[in-house]
Amino acid sequence: GVRDVLFLYEENRCSMTYMYEYPEYLKIKLPKKTARRYPAYELYLYGEGNYAEENKNLLLTGIPVLFLPGNAGSYKQVRSLGSIALRKAEDVDFKYHFNFFSVNFNEELVALYGGSLQRQTKFVHECIKVILKLYRGREFAPSSVAIVGHSMGGLVARALLTLKNFKPELINLLITQATPHVAPVMPLDKYLTDFYTAVNNHWILKAQDLRNLTTLSVAGGFRDYQVRSGLAFLPRLSQHDSALSVVSSAVPRAWASTDHLSIVWCKELILATIRAFFDLIDENTRQITEDAKKRMSVLNHHFVRHPAKMFEENPEALTELTGAFIWITVKASKWTYSVYNDSDGKYFTFPLASHRKSYSHVYCENSMLDTSSWIYGCMNTNSSMCLEAADLSWRAELLPTTKIVMLKLQDYPSLSHIVIQVPPADGNKYTLGCEFFKEDSRTVQLPVTHLFSFGLSSSKIVLNSTGLLYNVQLQHFNQIYQAFKIYIESHCQSLKERKPSIYRLHIPWSHEDSITVAQAPSLAEISAKLHIAQPHNDCSLPELNIYSSPDCQYEVILKTSLLQVLGQIVRFHAGAFPVYIVSNILLTYGGQLSTLRSTGQCSDFSLELIRTAKPYKVELLISIVVFLQGFNWFREIWESLSLPEVDAAVLSSQDAWFPLVSLILFLFGTGIAYWSGVFFSTSLRLFSSLWLTLIRPTVLQKDKLITPRRLCGMISLALVSWTTCGAFAVLIIYLQYLFKVLKDSGHSKETSQNSSTHTVKAQGSRDSIPDATQSPSNSTTIAEAVNSLKMHITILNLFTWIVLLNLPSLIYWLKNLRYNVRLDPDPCRSTAVILVCILEILMNSSTSEVKSSKLLKIAAKVPLPLSVAMLAFGRMHLYRVPHFVTFSLLLHVLCCFV
Repeated sequence: GVRDVLFLYEENRCSMTYMYEYPEYLKIKLPKKTARRYPAYELYLYGEGNYAEENKNLLLTGIPVLFLPGNAGSYKQVRSLGSIALRKAEDVDFKYHFNFFSVNFNEELVALYGGSLQRQTKFVHECIKVILKLYRGREFAPSSVAIVGHSMGGLVARALLTLKNFKPELINLLITQATPHVAPVMPLDKYLTDFYTAVNNHWILKAQDLRNLTTLSVAGGFRDYQVRSGLAFLPRLSQHDSALSVVSSAVPRAWASTDHLSIVWCKELILATIRAFFDLIDENTRQITEDAKKRMSVLNHHFVRHPAKMFEENPEALTELTGAFIWITVKASKWTYSVYNDSDGKYFTFPLASHRKSYSHVYCENSMLDTSSWIYGCMNTNSSMCLEAADLSWRAELLPTTKIVMLKLQDYPSLSHIVIQVPPADGNKYTLGCEFFKEDSRTVQLPVTHLFSFGLSSSKIVLNSTGLLYNVQLQHFNQIYQAFKIYIESHCQSLKERKPSIYRLHIPWSHEDSITVAQAPSLAEISAKLHIAQPHNDCSLPELNIYSSPDCQYEVILKTSLLQVLGQIVRFHAGAFPVYIVSNILLTYGGQLSTLRSTGQCSDFSLELIRTAKPYKVELLISIVVFLQGFNWFREIWESLSLPEVDAAVLSSQDAWFPLVSLILFLFGTGIAYWSGVFFSTSLRLFSSLWLTLIRPTVLQKDKLITPRRLCGMISLALVSWTTCGAFAVLIIYLQYLFKVLKDSGHSKETSQNSSTHTVKAQGSRDSIPDATQSPSNSTTIAEAVNSLKMHITILNLFTWIVLLNLPSLIYWLKNLRYNVRLDPDPCRSTAVILVCILEILMNSSTSEVKSSKLLKIAAKVPLPLSVAMLAFGRMHLYRVPHFVTFSLLLHVLCCFV
């Protein structure tokens, strides 16, 4: 499954964008107050060559666009947009042009540490005010700024509207690239999840106020394994007319999936974006239009359905058919025509009266990919030629090698003829085709195979007729955990050169289509899986549209792909892996305490994991709670107890949950926990051997748990945690613990070796009775040391995951150390203080103190309910995991004293 997500995706079909002149970034001077408040952040203006020179005095006359980089992103990523916009402006002799600004967020890790998101949002607000001030007094001064946000930059842009003093009219267009709008990819701290909740709640509650803001979200598709496309779809609002979400594989003229970084430089996508920007300009104000309807129709034109024509806001209803063209009447229901070096223009007319009774639809295609009109509808009933006609080219749709029109005859009762225009072709070679058909004859239903068929069974269909179009409806394909391989084999009657076949997987409830172009005859393989599950109020069916070659037969075979099913599980739930791993280790830890209480010996980590980590112990209870939450009475009781919502119930409401996923993830967690235990103990053995060869250990001495020296160390680290960064103190105590266990491991090894040497000597000498009498206490000490070591290894294993979960805030703090010594806000400050105290005591404890404790029974039983709680409330809130572990270790500390 991991391999499927990380490696098995389509090749990169994006072209690279290149700068024609050397890119320059002009730093914009910010007001002193802003610069002092945000010392790590900067604002730049992008330029190249002469354009950059002209802008050095900041006398700007263009349209302002602000680029916001994402997690660890650079302000220099604006260059692809800026450079192509400059080339496009040169094409129109700078009648209109854009000024691209970019914010430097110091490449902060905002996807993993949410403490700076609010700061970034406020800085962007200040930048917008500074940018608009630069245009003050100009003839066509802008009153708003367009924003392009990559990754978390898109979320920061949406968060602007949550600021108290922000005026919504300051932005009228927002384009986000691979932005996780729905939820964070890794919810590692409370600030991150709270920020998401605030932004999404504001957008839902204040949907009416957002009608003047047009938002486009572009997702990368299956190549982007960092942000799955389902997260990039804007939360469904009642106002569908102001927001649009698309996957890059469905964007006309791009038709390519992009990874998380290539979405910023993918030439095909950048071209679509810049073309949209230029079509959005209002000729009167020379700025982006204030008309929200026009903005939406431009974005639909470039990102959803491209009719292979230049955008026009109000295309003329009727067009005059002029020119000395030959008029030819076609009465057949199916017609194809090849054009090559035709010197005469032609109009082919198709009278509709004779076809209306027999057929329901007409389908036409044209492989000439220019932007001129080519298909019309006539309304005069008598003549076989008409001078004025309705331009039906606006109903066309552009596909990779052809443009197509499909009309339902019933929707056009006033039309008498359809006219196809074939202009004189100078050296051009292209084909046209039209056919009338009944919808039923071209629509075939194919039930998908069951999830548990494991690819052993298949659904098969053979399309025998030789039409230009087929729609294969995929029945019961509506969940994210379904994944299929579709094989389409085309058999053709002759070996002549023919147009390629186009296969489109069309998902009607979201813009996530994918297109495959294949030569005919050939065998094509298509992966069918979803980014978003079918909404409950939707009953449409996904379709496989086959735009075929006329004399070919097609065989479609569909099989469940087990690898891709596992890939979907990883794609949707990889963020929850740490919870399942820690849950397994915690269960093992509880089991070790239990065997210590019952037998007086601490069992081995691997053996205890096999004995205690049973999915039914934790999963059953969670499943029962999720089931009961479907009832109102239970939900009311749950809310009255002020308990947070179970994460599995939230995922179920998002259609991202299914029964067996938790079991699979738990078993995956067991595997990782097992091998991490093996790795830990092996590494310790290796390093302790190295330690023994380098340093001769002193005799093991047992002293008090709390000494003045340790107390000073504890207080010092607590102060470090409080005054600098909690994660830093946690890392120091972790390394200290690791070193202590390493040392103790070496000590116990040396002691056991010495002991065995003494025993051999004792057996060889008759008068060594004192040695023999001392050996039982000596062996007890060794056994105690081994028991303690096993317990320490498990605690270290648990603690490793806490360190890893807190690592992002440490990296953020180290990166910003020159600006501020104290991390503020710090997600793990208070937890770090408690952990420092706990671990300072635990690292010096042994199992002998714990064995006789009155609290051991409770301490051994608590990890199980904690594991259940961790899986119930930690899947979508990873920052809760350290709290559960800390509580368990706190009980262990109390066992040392009570």
